[in-house]
Amino acid sequence: MRNKVINRILRLSRPTKRAISVVSDFVLLSLAIWAAFALRFENYGWMPSDKQLWVSFVTVVVTIGAFVKLGLYRAVIRYISEHALLAIFMGVVFSSVALIVLGFLFQTLVPRSVPVIYGAFAFMLVAGTRFGVRTIVRRRNDRSKDGVLIVGAGPKGMQLASALAQGVEYRPLGFVSMLNANHKSMIGNLPVYAIDHIEKAVRDLDVSRVLLAVEDDEPVNRKELMRILEGLSVPVQTVPSMSELVAGVARINDIRDLEIEDLLGRDPVRPDTAIVADSLYQKSVMVTGAGGSIGSELCRQILRHKPSTLVLFEQSEFSLYSIERELHSINEVEGLGVSLHPVLGSVAHRRRGEAVMRAFGIQTVYHAAAYKHVPLVEHNVIEGVQNNVFGTWHTAEAAIAAGVERFVLISTDKAVRPTNVMGASKRLAELVLQGLAQRQSKTVFSMVRFGNVLGSSGSVVPLFRDQIRDGGPVTVTHQDIIRYFMTIPEASQLVLQAGSMGRGGEVFVLDMGEPVKIADLARKMIHLMGLEEKTDDNPAGDIEVVYTGLRPGEKLYEELLIGDDPQGTAHPRIMMAREVSMPWDEVAQLLERLSSASHTFDCGKVVELLRSAPTGYAPNGEVVDLVWCNGEALSAPAVAVDGKVHRLNP
Repeated sequence: MRNKVINRILRLSRPTKRAISVVSDFVLLSLAIWAAFALRFENYGWMPSDKQLWVSFVTVVVTIGAFVKLGLYRAVIRYISEHALLAIFMGVVFSSVALIVLGFLFQTLVPRSVPVIYGAFAFMLVAGTRFGVRTIVRRRNDRSKDGVLIVGAGPKGMQLASALAQGVEYRPLGFVSMLNANHKSMIGNLPVYAIDHIEKAVRDLDVSRVLLAVEDDEPVNRKELMRILEGLSVPVQTVPSMSELVAGVARINDIRDLEIEDLLGRDPVRPDTAIVADSLYQKSVMVTGAGGSIGSELCRQILRHKPSTLVLFEQSEFSLYSIERELHSINEVEGLGVSLHPVLGSVAHRRRGEAVMRAFGIQTVYHAAAYKHVPLVEHNVIEGVQNNVFGTWHTAEAAIAAGVERFVLISTDKAVRPTNVMGASKRLAELVLQGLAQRQSKTVFSMVRFGNVLGSSGSVVPLFRDQIRDGGPVTVTHQDIIRYFMTIPEASQLVLQAGSMGRGGEVFVLDMGEPVKIADLARKMIHLMGLEEKTDDNPAGDIEVVYTGLRPGEKLYEELLIGDDPQGTAHPRIMMAREVSMPWDEVAQLLERLSSASHTFDCGKVVELLRSAPTGYAPNGEVVDLVWCNGEALSAPAVAVDGKVHRLNP
């Protein structure tokens, strides 16, 4: 019954609600004046004289006029804030003064204590009714909200609590502080727990989820924090970073799943921005594969260093459209003044690349265009080699012809002792650039090698997240498989840093930190989403982890160095590898033979040439190219042995 009455009142029009507020204030202020006189005269049956009645009426009308002027009736009571107390206080003080002045003007008896008593009663009645209504409405709404615990008792956490209290989805129940000294304190009406007591807080407050709102500059042991949060029985989510809030791209109450860097459990690697800025400011820069996960982030980072020109070179029309639209918006909003040029084209077309570089006077090229998904390249050997090897060669030759000053190849840890065509093709691309660096000195070639990038296309994190939301199972290829991980912004920033350090032919290796066990990452995501792993010991669990076996060309452990003697650089997280190289004459002969085999679609010959080159390529299985295995290639005939297809080289 009470809810029906509240709902009916809430559905009233704004003018009607304001009229009700004015009438109620008129009654309450009149009651406050009568109570003040009655208390002063110690006569609870006191009745005013005609003059006193007239003074009281005028005082109430003047007070309501003051409230109107102060904007009190424009405030929505269910969202009224503590700032309204100041408006009410100012209105009541004005009202008390008005009572004194009117008593003097009308020559009526208004004892000196009456305005003081009246002011106190008026403030309590007017403010109390408003905040009482707010409490009733909020308590009614809070019953349908999920209770949340906020990790972070700083400005960001308090801002989040305030935003959530005004919303309709979540209800803040308390804070968790990184400092033990804050334990058992209060912020507003919400309790604060130390991080060591977070399990007790979740249990006592009946929390449905935990929200991370730790200050960006607060020194936090991320690995330890993730270990503690992983043990909770509720989902853990986060809010946008302060940089996103300041840039206006997100709001404080935009709740989302944990950031990838949080899952890594370590602080991100920071570049030396001064060196990077010096190499990019007012330069003409081109990024190949600009619409890809790495290429697009490179473009975002480069754009903010204010080059004079940024050319986006991409063969996917949709990807190019998407990144160009995003960068154009950033360019306009932040007033960067960069000349943006989206160009469609393939890195395999040398003349197209050279024409583009000459047209825009390109000084630096970041070559991120590549096929990098291991199983897909295993199933499409020729296209993988054409794009990764010949695309790199043709783009590099175009850069030399166009007089480009600096050329940076984005390589991979899979180029080290590769077991798959993708890794072998990237290692051969490195050899091509090393050979070109020896052949000439006008264009400085360098390569940057790093491991898996979390959040890129094909990354396990979004895959695992989708599988968990769908109820599982989470698929992992092998229980012992490990990978080095880095976030896209980290990798892109360090690529820019390493690219500015190149002198010719170097292979830079990014320090990826500690390797991560994929199965452990899957379990961590399950636990942080508030679920339990389903195992033989826990058959009632929510999500099962299933091992599917290694895919073609995949290996358990990835490496970043071929040798064991890396050389340090000016940046503590960037090393320079000492790798074997080939003279350009030998590289050119290899490329000619590889081109011939590719044009005849002879996958067997292509694999053989990759193995014979100093790439360290050691395939861990048969050729599984889809066209080759299905007999549609135009190369030599095939025979079947033990159910497997084998090509006969002429």
